[in-house]
This record gives sequence, C-alpha cells and structure tokens, in this order.
Amino acid sequence: MNAATPGGTSPEPDLLDAGQLSGDPELAAGFAVAAHRILAELVRGGAPLGWTDPPPAEEVAELVERVLRAARAGDGALRAAYAGRRLVGLGYWLRYARPTSRQHADLEKLAVAHGAHGRGVGRSLTAALVGDAREAGIEVLTLDARADNTRALALYRSLGFREYGRLPDFVAMGGRRYDKVFYMLDFRGSGQPGRPEQPEQPERA
Repeated sequence: MNAATPGGTSPEPDLLDAGQLSGDPELAAGFAVAAHRILAELVRGGAPLGWTDPPPAEEVAELVERVLRAARAGDGALRAAYAGRRLVGLGYWLRYARPTSRQHADLEKLAVAHGAHGRGVGRSLTAALVGDAREAGIEVLTLDARADNTRALALYRSLGFREYGRLPDFVAMGGRRYDKVFYMLDFRGSGQPGRPEQPEQPERA
C-alpha cells in the first residue's frame, strides 16, 4: 500500500462504506472528482502514494470504479471520510488476485486531505478498514509503505500491524532511494512472528 501521512486525534468524520456512498447519489456522483483532488494535491506535495506526478482524473475515476466493483463483489472494501459533505480522506483494501491467496487482502491506499491532518482521520479510516477486513473473514491484511513515512508506520503499529520484511532502496523518488516496508495484521490467532506462514507480496497492475 502507498499511504499519505495520517493525522492524530480529534473529532472524527463520518466514515461511509461503499454501500453507503453509493446510496447517496450526490456524494456518489462527485466522489471520483473529490478523490482526484485529494490524491493530486497530496502527490504534488510529495506524498508517497505510488505516483511521481499527480494522476490524471481519468485514472482516478477508473481506480474508484474498480474498487467499488470489488466492494460490491465482496473482494474489497472502501471507506470515505466526510466532514459534512466534503470528502477529507479515503482508503481501501482489495483481496489478492491469486486464487491461493484470496483469503488475504492488501490495504492499498490511504489518503487524508492536507486540511484534515491532525484530526484523527487517518486512524479512523484505518481502524474502519481493519474492522471491515475482520468482518469479511480476511485472514491476513497486509500493506506496504515507504520507510520514511514514519508517522503512518507508527499508526499501523499502534493498530496491531507488524513488519514482516523490507526491500532496501527499492523506491526511487526525486533522485532519492527509500526502503519499501511490508506490514501485516494476522486475524488467525496469535499472529506471533514465525508461527503463521508469511503472506505473499501483493500483485500490482
């Protein structure tokens, strides 16, 4: 997963799942545009979201549609954070595509608008997505992040994720190199290192 830095604690926004979002025609119609605005602004500011330049609106719209289809099919979950009627954050996970790994899922993106940092939006989104994964029967929820994204990594650890590996100097950004860090949250039992088999790294498009 590529994650923008989540914020701290303060009044929580409304967190809509894919069904609730689709059930509000006005929000649903404007979601892709609002998501693009957040993602483009974050990438422009250097956020580690997997793009070197702000993504085109069409690419984000296609991503949103793919995630919503997956959520409707039980193969993913989307959460959208709203302050009133304004989108301030979003995140999603998707099941692994490989048939032998479909009992697991990857938390692929988590993004919080600049103006909403410090309000606990990132924590709320992540906790909701973890709850969705548990309810969906996901066995292991994974994510990956850039090693310098220390605030996000600290948040994930506080929610029970643990590191299971890293690739040194794997991410190239702005002429610099960063480790790619892999985290996991094991719902199968103790989740202690060395007991469950480590999950495969996610397949990327």
